[in-house]
Amino acid sequence: MLDLDWWLSQVFAGEHFLILPASSDASFRRYYRIDLDGQTYIVMDAPPQHEELGPFIHVAALFAEAGVNVPKILAENRELGFLLLTDLGQDTYLDRLEEATADALYRDANEALIKIQLASRPGELPDYDEALLLREMRLFSEWYVPRQLGVTLSPQQQSVLEASFQLILRRVLAQPRVYVHRDYHSRNLMVCDPNPGILDFQDAVYGPITYDLVSLYKDAYIAWDEEQILDWVIRYWERARREGLPVATDFGEFYRDFEWMGVQRHLKVLGIFARLWHRDGKEAYLESVPLVLNYLRRTCERYGELGPLLQLLDELHGSQPQVGYTF
Repeated sequence: MLDLDWWLSQVFAGEHFLILPASSDASFRRYYRIDLDGQTYIVMDAPPQHEELGPFIHVAALFAEAGVNVPKILAENRELGFLLLTDLGQDTYLDRLEEATADALYRDANEALIKIQLASRPGELPDYDEALLLREMRLFSEWYVPRQLGVTLSPQQQSVLEASFQLILRRVLAQPRVYVHRDYHSRNLMVCDPNPGILDFQDAVYGPITYDLVSLYKDAYIAWDEEQILDWVIRYWERARREGLPVATDFGEFYRDFEWMGVQRHLKVLGIFARLWHRDGKEAYLESVPLVLNYLRRTCERYGELGPLLQLLDELHGSQPQVGYTF
């Protein structure tokens, strides 16, 4: 905090300010809300030994150019790992989502996502390539299975899992590629004007077009009926087609792409949540494991090629759906 106090004293030229905790995330980053005579700002504290500011700065510029609402960077100190940002408020989508508000909020989220995707061009962001997609899925076998479940996979089970990974990779790598936020969900979308405000985009990549849609509608932090999810995905698809995005012309094909992308993400998220608890001591993420596991199981039940993965999940957890998430 001494470094932060010193830096802000330089930025605000001796004016009186208050530093208040704002939030933290699943990384080493921390956020503070700065109150300067009633005007508020956000400071990102990204320890340089663990985090880089460059990707955040670059993606902020790309997304602002696309016409969506991201924090403006007002001052920076890369040596100390500080950014001073405009404040997009305190109301996340998760705070405000309910049946009465969901249609309007998700319509805005769809529109912003389409703007980002329309602005996509290769070479600006890292490729969401086979190596990265596979490394993410292997978090499931490296953290979730041994650490969270306390299970050692047999050679046969490991073979089934690796074969499933390869099958998933073939499906998702065949999708058209766009800018991918990579965590486009209810905790990273703010209710503000213009809506939504978009946060936590520093890990953006160039990859499968359905990825962010999965993050949005198969959200680890809020559950909706499958019929409702289908309706919102159709609305996105119709709008994306009108705007000329490279989505499949047949909705059934597009929805299959969406679901297979979800399998990759759910495996990854289960591994990340286990790692956040067992490595970093962040237990709260475990509350979302039943919902994510249910998304994974329900999709595997619908596609015969994923039968071996479903059988493996049954062996690891038992065959009954997770209580409270039957959709």
